[in-house]
Amino acid sequence: MSAHETDIEPDVATSHADVPRVVFDAFSPEHWPNPYPRYAAAREADPLFPTPLGVHLVTRYQDCAAVLQDDNWSHAHEAELFHPGVDTLDLPTSFLWMDPPDHTRLRGLVSKTFTPRTVADLRPRIERLVTDLFDAIVEAREVDVVTALAYPLPLTVIAELLGAPAEDHPDLQRWSGALARGFDPDPLLLPEERDARSQAAREFVAYFRDLIARRRAEPADDLISGLAAVEEQGDILTENEMLATCVTLLVAGHETSVNLVANGILALIRHPDQYALLRSAPRLAAPAVEEMLRYDSPVHMTTRLAHQRTRLAGHTFSAGDGVVLLFGSANRDPAAFPDPERFDITRYAGQTPAKRHLTFSLGIHYCLGAPLARLEMEIVLRELVRRGITMTPLTDDLAYRRNLVLRGIASFPARFEQQNSTAVP
Repeated sequence: MSAHETDIEPDVATSHADVPRVVFDAFSPEHWPNPYPRYAAAREADPLFPTPLGVHLVTRYQDCAAVLQDDNWSHAHEAELFHPGVDTLDLPTSFLWMDPPDHTRLRGLVSKTFTPRTVADLRPRIERLVTDLFDAIVEAREVDVVTALAYPLPLTVIAELLGAPAEDHPDLQRWSGALARGFDPDPLLLPEERDARSQAAREFVAYFRDLIARRRAEPADDLISGLAAVEEQGDILTENEMLATCVTLLVAGHETSVNLVANGILALIRHPDQYALLRSAPRLAAPAVEEMLRYDSPVHMTTRLAHQRTRLAGHTFSAGDGVVLLFGSANRDPAAFPDPERFDITRYAGQTPAKRHLTFSLGIHYCLGAPLARLEMEIVLRELVRRGITMTPLTDDLAYRRNLVLRGIASFPARFEQQNSTAVP
């Protein structure tokens, strides 16, 4: 079916009156498992698509990259674009949706925790955690990849960095899931999903308010203790900013990685030649992570709003106009990536690697947790290789979460069999 013949969901069409009507339905539930053919049809037809949400979808790499690196396009207005009228208490996001100078100030308070050097110091702890998780997976043989590996690994790491006790992790995961779903545009959410987001946000804030009070009384070697000390200075960090920052770090610090781990393992299963290549050349683990991030992005979109009149892809945007940058489409744009539909773990290896994917954004909003997400997935890949694990999906019909912004698998049953009996003492 051509781009001009696709069904419509939601009602999105080109703005050009002199070309055949083109529709965009990649967000329809039947396409959740594989929206990429729909992305390709839209990308080939037009760089911009108007939507009923009052914003344009930006489909091509060059345009998305240009917006991300242009200070005229603000990320401080996602709430009003996607969640008009929602109280900040119901959607705490801290510096994620801010512009300088507040963005610079708040991001600077936590950035040292996520530098490549400080993240590298976490390698021994992450390796122990991955070893323990795979011990349990191999013993069970048949598991849900999402619940047995993709969630517990990044959630445990970010919770430990913050200082959240292990017994609280189930609540943190439940609240995070509700907020992650709630990042999607409100018109696309069910009433019960909006209510769940509000309830989760308020419980999150109450939880961190109590934890911060405990850390003030008994400081520990964790990020919350450090933020509590800064907050007492008053002029640098307010209590509400600290609470929103804690929620942001917890949710953003693992929800993306959950999708990366599950999507990455699925890509290896569906491309056995690439898994065989990785097993024969473990040095490709880090480049393989980059290709996983490009090929099946854990984050499919973000928003920007124009500060002043500007042009993009032949269209004039007025001050206050918004766009949605479709990372899932841009990362497979053939103008940026040769043979973009091919999963190739050598794409980011060698002397002339591919263009940077947009999964972690570009510019001042480049993902703070990118080094941590990369390290977690690299260690997972190295453990798969070290153990000589073979992976077999138990179904070809995977269930996907309803999420559009943070797109990922809901359930992923698979069989794990360890071939290298000497891998684990």
